[in-house]
Amino acid sequence: MTSDTQAPRNLVFLPEDDQYHKLSDDPYETETNWWSFNIPERKIGCWIHTPYHPNRNTVTWRIFVWDADGMDPGRLAYYRKVEEAPMPPEPDLRDITFPKGGYSLKMLEPGMKYHLSYEDPARDFALDFIHTGVHRPHRFRPGEPPFIQTPHFDQLGHVVGTMRLRGETIPIDGVGVRDRTWGPRGGPYMTSRKKHAADSQRVKFPGGPLWRQIERERGRGRIEYIYGHSLDFQTGFLGFVRMQEGTADGWAPMNTGWLLKDGKFGEIDKERSRMLNFRDPVGGWNSHMLVDLADEDGRTLQAEGQSVSRMSEHGYGLNQLMRWEFDGRVGWGEDQDVWIGDHFPRMLDALRRTR
Repeated sequence: MTSDTQAPRNLVFLPEDDQYHKLSDDPYETETNWWSFNIPERKIGCWIHTPYHPNRNTVTWRIFVWDADGMDPGRLAYYRKVEEAPMPPEPDLRDITFPKGGYSLKMLEPGMKYHLSYEDPARDFALDFIHTGVHRPHRFRPGEPPFIQTPHFDQLGHVVGTMRLRGETIPIDGVGVRDRTWGPRGGPYMTSRKKHAADSQRVKFPGGPLWRQIERERGRGRIEYIYGHSLDFQTGFLGFVRMQEGTADGWAPMNTGWLLKDGKFGEIDKERSRMLNFRDPVGGWNSHMLVDLADEDGRTLQAEGQSVSRMSEHGYGLNQLMRWEFDGRVGWGEDQDVWIGDHFPRMLDALRRTR
């Protein structure tokens, strides 16, 4: 990963970027802040996600915690979502409590250190933790899917604090990732602008198992995002997988992201980085993954991951806690398996076929 001093100006995240951005008058203008972490000993994953719509002056926030006991909102360890809550004028993201019982976020060190807290007395649930960046936040280069024009960054962090769940206080001390994105989102932007004459032309490399062929259909808004890091933050990876570019044998290239090895970050070499997934034939989730990675300095890493627990907010597509092994180490992270509603059932039907 290029250092801040070497990176082009438009790729460096500056202290003022901790605030909300004023970009356009588009009603679908959206700026997000996302925080995730896990507690491996309890097979727990946690998300905090908050899209703010400045031209509508509203925010939608949601917090969910999943473990191995349930994967839909009604069965999750914790789930709460508040939609389109009115925001105060000129909100300051560096020190804010989101409306209607939302969480509090305070910047402690620009770009690097943040305190988050939340409490839901009715559910006897609470969060209190500090996210400390392992590296400076760095925007991914424009022109690469899925963020071709929209500014976006991910930042690996060490998350330390506590979670109160069902009255029990559980320590947090592990891997976290946060991201930020700003630009138009939703509405017409939810529909791919790609046009294809027929479904038969939606696959770049026809062949292979039918479910894999359906999965890699182009123009479906399909996104796969994976990461995994050792608990000493010396080894790991993060990246987006281009399932639409996958070959008939199932290997799909990775384009945007990083490789972390011996404590040094490097940008992914998209010509040499790839992922192969295997799906559970009943639920359809990624049960197992193989990842081959290389960075622009020629360093390599092979990783093998297994799904430990998972959640599905809409009944299609999943977020999963993943246990990874690489270089003789164990790492933890996520698989975000993003689909649109009418695409996932077709793949799952093919995966469940008995004849």
